[in-house]
Amino acid sequence: MQLGAGDGERLRSVRLRALQDSPDAFGSSYGKEADFPPGKWAERLQNTGSRWWVAEEPDGADVGLVCVRLEESHAHLISMWVAPEARGRGVGSLLVDEAVAWARTTEAKEVRLWAVDQNHAARTLYAGKGFVPTGEVMALPSNPALMESQYMLSLIFRRARKEDVPAIVAMLADDPLGATREGDPADERYLAAFDRIDANPYDELIVAERDGKVVGTMQLTYLAGLSRLGAERCLIEAVRVGAAARGQGLGREMIHWAIGRARERGCAMVQLTSDKSRTDAHRFYGSLGFTASHEGFKLSLGQG
Repeated sequence: MQLGAGDGERLRSVRLRALQDSPDAFGSSYGKEADFPPGKWAERLQNTGSRWWVAEEPDGADVGLVCVRLEESHAHLISMWVAPEARGRGVGSLLVDEAVAWARTTEAKEVRLWAVDQNHAARTLYAGKGFVPTGEVMALPSNPALMESQYMLSLIFRRARKEDVPAIVAMLADDPLGATREGDPADERYLAAFDRIDANPYDELIVAERDGKVVGTMQLTYLAGLSRLGAERCLIEAVRVGAAARGQGLGREMIHWAIGRARERGCAMVQLTSDKSRTDAHRFYGSLGFTASHEGFKLSLGQG
């Protein structure tokens, strides 16, 4: 349940228990926060840019805690803890779901968090929720002998699901080139292609979602090769933004996100091709740092 303005003492109790139980999981310490005056706990709950939730047993005992705090363009998930007697029962999963659900109601574009590298259970939980490492690392403030890594969950971008296929096909068809090569979104060949992409760990069909609607799409393919000492490359294809979302910077966000995704995987290069007739797209990619370094050649084999 979400804590309210009058729950300062309840927050203090569960937070201090968390700090005692797992001192190496937090940037703060029991000794520091035990000395906080009552007003400090009330102040935390009165902050309009943050929300606190506790997980409680049927008998009313609090067995979990999490907070989300808004910071510029992202939300920061902090103070995550599950009591020993409640672990392994999905309590942490439910707390993360509550926090992310609230973050989606704000202007935040992503949720970030820090997890101690030795906390394998927490890292497994966050990975299962779609969080990915950003590459940022630092020493834990309360114990510099331990390192922690930052993780991020996009609130805009996600892997496509089968039910997204009609919307994706509609965007692929919504331009002069696409209109000549796409067909009925219900065609079984689209669904078969989706299944193949979805099953391949080296392919990611991505959608951008706003207010529950798919408004953008792109496909990322990770290519292995012997060149560049066997480095992996990321190929970006089929970038589309829905008509209603154009002119709002979404395309730029999509490419920045894709580049970040490639970095997370350790790719040495990001590459793409663009039809010669798409001069606006060429200027767009140039503004993002891409260079027209190669000539592309294609040979149509017809449609089966």
